Amino acid sequence: MATPPAAATERPLLATPSGRFRVVAVAEAVSWLGLLVGMFFKYVVVENEIGVKIFGPIHGAVFVLYVLLALATVRPLRWSVRTTLLALIASIPPFGSLVFERWALRTGKL
Repeated sequence: MATPPAAATERPLLATPSGRFRVVAVAEAVSWLGLLVGMFFKYVVVENEIGVKIFGPIHGAVFVLYVLLALATVRPLRWSVRTTLLALIASIPPFGSLVFERWALRTGKL
């Protein structure tokens, strides 16, 4: 079966700065979710901090990766100072990276 021409020219998601940024932005949001669930169980349900011990370091590492990747993405995608600041600010609130990723994709920034 022949491969359609469009599919033959597509690069893997992680092969582009835009794709790498999108993957890490979603991972940052997922790690936030894990950390929030862990904090819920620690402080509300069972007072067991295993979720925070697991997702805290994961979220910390993905957060740092998101910030570094946002800074590394500025030049290849020709982001303005405003877009760059929005990407960095989006790393602070829960799920902000996901909101920024959706906005940037919709407006042609990614």
